[in-house]
Amino acid sequence: MAEDANRVAFFEIQSRMIETTAKLKQVQNQLRGKEGEKKRAYLTLEELKQLSDDTNTYKSIGRTFVLESKSVLMQEQEQKLKDSESAISTLQTSKEYLEKQIAEIENNLRELLQQDPGLARQIMAMSA
Repeated sequence: MAEDANRVAFFEIQSRMIETTAKLKQVQNQLRGKEGEKKRAYLTLEELKQLSDDTNTYKSIGRTFVLESKSVLMQEQEQKLKDSESAISTLQTSKEYLEKQIAEIENNLRELLQQDPGLARQIMAMSA
């Protein structure tokens, strides 16, 4: 009876591990995307700073380019930079939380397998 309870507990821990790992990968992908957005905004801002104030600048809207003042474009890029930084901060916090959850799940799994060595043998037999 205890063996069945341990098997159920193992499968619950395993599903939590799979779910948490998937969430972590999703957060890591979002983090990479936001870091790319931040870098693009920063580089665009640096290029705009090099232009003189009377230079014609254009904003891309879909497949169309619209004449826009340099100051407006710089403000938009600065805002994108700030938004990306705040999103990165939030995602970093989420990533750290998920990593702690994974470590906790691993510890739970380790304890369960140490508690019931027979379960570890059954699991190994199932995977072979």
